[in-house]
Amino acid sequence: MGLFTIATRESRLALWQAEHVKGLLEQRGHQVALLGMTTRGDQILDRTLSKVGGKGLFVKELETALEEGRADLAVHSLKDVPMELPEGFALACVMEREDPRDAFVSNQYARLADLPQGAKVGTSALRRLVLLRALRPDLQIEPLRGNVETRLRKLDEGNYDAIVLARAGLKRLGLDHRIRQVFEPSEMLPSAGQGALGIEVRSGRRDVIEALAPLEHHATWLCVAAERAVSRAMGGSCSMPLAAHARFDGEYLQLEAAWGDPEQAGKLVRVRSADVIADLEQAAALGTAVAAKLRAAGAH
Repeated sequence: MGLFTIATRESRLALWQAEHVKGLLEQRGHQVALLGMTTRGDQILDRTLSKVGGKGLFVKELETALEEGRADLAVHSLKDVPMELPEGFALACVMEREDPRDAFVSNQYARLADLPQGAKVGTSALRRLVLLRALRPDLQIEPLRGNVETRLRKLDEGNYDAIVLARAGLKRLGLDHRIRQVFEPSEMLPSAGQGALGIEVRSGRRDVIEALAPLEHHATWLCVAAERAVSRAMGGSCSMPLAAHARFDGEYLQLEAAWGDPEQAGKLVRVRSADVIADLEQAAALGTAVAAKLRAAGAH
């Protein structure tokens, strides 16, 4: 059995995710330690991610720890992982997805529809901004950065009337009680990989890849491969106003994507496609086809 070190961000959610993987590996007889790290994405909180380099800021330091041999694997929220990994790195495992939907959190209002005209809603994601504008063009959408607890504190301090967060993170932290409304994908389409955990390793580490194999959830991996292929084909940036969500309906993989123009309120393009998918290559091809549909409908 192996002795492995997991590189992780030090937010409570990231530590929960790393501890979750640690426990699963220990159940299989491995010895596991954690290496907590603060990333640039955690340090820069006064600007939106799209202005400071995208979500890759959350993984760079962890990759350096892998490269230097201080860690053997890194656990990420898959929606934070850039579409193209640096040379020498591999996504070794995608685990079963938690609920991928977005959650509406407010201390005063039960639903998005209940917010008064011009209410202030906090979110850091361009995807949520364009989708919220499509639902409620009257709202004031304000930037909101920080970990889950920081965002909730800013809401509680009265800076916002409501905020939108991923339900998966709230559930994992035992904060489900803060959720007032869960958005169906028909209203707020999730981001590529939302709710799924991905484990990154150095591509030559067969020992780690084999140890992680029992943690893999194949259906989730196919879904997120299709979603991430949409993002890759649209330019690869995690900071795009782009949503992509896949789910299995019997043997068919249903993939839906949406793109909005942050400069032009109300411009939202939404497309879908489905196919029988058996492997990652076919899933990626479906994603590429959906991206082509998006572009044909006016996305860029």
